[in-house]
Amino acid sequence: MDKYKKYYGVIIFCVLVAGLIAFAYKSIVPKVDELKGLQTEIQDLTSKKDGKNKELSIVKSRIEQINKSNVSALKKLFSPVESGLGDDTLFFTLYNDVIEMVHANSVKIKAIDYTYNPNSDKFVQAGKDVYFVCDVNMELVSNYVNLGKLLQDLYQYPYYIKINEIDVKPYEKDKKILLTTLSLRLYAHTAPSEEDTSESQGASEAALDGAETPLPQ
Repeated sequence: MDKYKKYYGVIIFCVLVAGLIAFAYKSIVPKVDELKGLQTEIQDLTSKKDGKNKELSIVKSRIEQINKSNVSALKKLFSPVESGLGDDTLFFTLYNDVIEMVHANSVKIKAIDYTYNPNSDKFVQAGKDVYFVCDVNMELVSNYVNLGKLLQDLYQYPYYIKINEIDVKPYEKDKKILLTTLSLRLYAHTAPSEEDTSESQGASEAALDGAETPLPQ
């Protein structure tokens, strides 16, 4: 046995090295696996972020299209069916349509306020007795799809609605949710327009002509 004593140091050293290697392996491998998992998670989050940025770009593009569209310029201002209804009635009619569009697209209203006849508007300057104007300012909560549908409905609304301002931001804690500040300007005639009146008169005259036509024998 004495002849092996000189190898004891080498053997102990080898055992220590083997122990250190085993300890390092057990310590490092889980960290490597964890790092790979984090890299995969980062790639997934990056992919989702790119997807959401693309959806947000589509929404912003739709907003820009609405603002630049010539279709809005061809739309008529809302006209009441009779005279003397008052600003409150005109406001309620248009306001109710807007709120219905918001609710129909599952968009939540966080806050809302409105202002009658802003002095900076040219229609108001032309005469409050001729035109009714109202700004409706809303803070909305939605996802990308529902906000896009709401904008589409506003775009297709038969009467002229101006988008004063729109600001869209993803919610920090959940990027799938959008926080939107939307300011709309609603317009209406304070009395039936001449066009509507003439159409109504034409329909009445046609009805009278028909009433005076003798029945076939």
